[in-house]
Amino acid sequence: MADSSLPAVEMVVKTMAETVVANEEYFSQLDAVVADGDFGYSLARGFSAVLADFDQFDRANIGTFLKKVALVISSRVGGASGPLWGTAFLRAASTAGDKQTLAPSDVIAMLRAAAEGIQRRGGAVLGDKTLLDALIPATDALEAALARPDGTAAIQFAAEAARRAAEATASMIARKGRAAYTGERSIGSVDAGAVAIAVIAEGISAAWRERYGTGKEPA
Repeated sequence: MADSSLPAVEMVVKTMAETVVANEEYFSQLDAVVADGDFGYSLARGFSAVLADFDQFDRANIGTFLKKVALVISSRVGGASGPLWGTAFLRAASTAGDKQTLAPSDVIAMLRAAAEGIQRRGGAVLGDKTLLDALIPATDALEAALARPDGTAAIQFAAEAARRAAEATASMIARKGRAAYTGERSIGSVDAGAVAIAVIAEGISAAWRERYGTGKEPA
C-alpha cells in the first residue's frame, strides 16, 4: 500500500463529484418518471460546491477530509438527498478516523457504515427501491473481489454489480420517498438513486484503472 491513501480518496471523491455534475440532466430525467425530477439538480448542486471548495478542504487525515466533504453536501444538496448523502459521508469519515492509510478492510467498513447511515436516516432497507439496492450489492462484490489473492479488477466488479442491481430495481415497488406514492406504478422504471450509484461506480472504476491499473491497491 502506498504511504498515504489520501490521494486515492481524493481521486474517488473528485470523480464522484465530476460524474454527478456531468449526469445532472440524466439523473433528473430518471427521477421525473415517478417523482418530482429534481434529484439530479439537487445532487449536482451539492457536488458542484464540493468541486468549488475541493482545494480548501482540510487534509489532516482521511476522516477530516471526508467530514468536510460531508458538511458541504449536507448544506448544499436539497430535498431528502442532502441528509442521506451527507450522512453517508459522515459515517465513512467517522469510520476512517485519523487514518492516513486504508487497508481494503477499512474501505469495506467505510462503505458499510455509509449504507447503515443511509438506512437509519431514511428508514429504508434493501428491496425498498432506493440507492441502497445498488450500494449494498456493490459493496458485497467489492469485498468478495478484494478477498481474492490478487484482488484484480475489484472496483470493476463492484461497478458491474452496481449496474446489475440498479437495473433490477425496475421490477421493484418503491417504498420510500416521493416515488412510494405511485405504488405499483413505480414498477417498470429504475430507481434514480440506484442508477446514480452505478454510474458513479463506473466512473470511479474507469478513473482508478487509468491511474492505478486493475490492482486492488495504489502502487
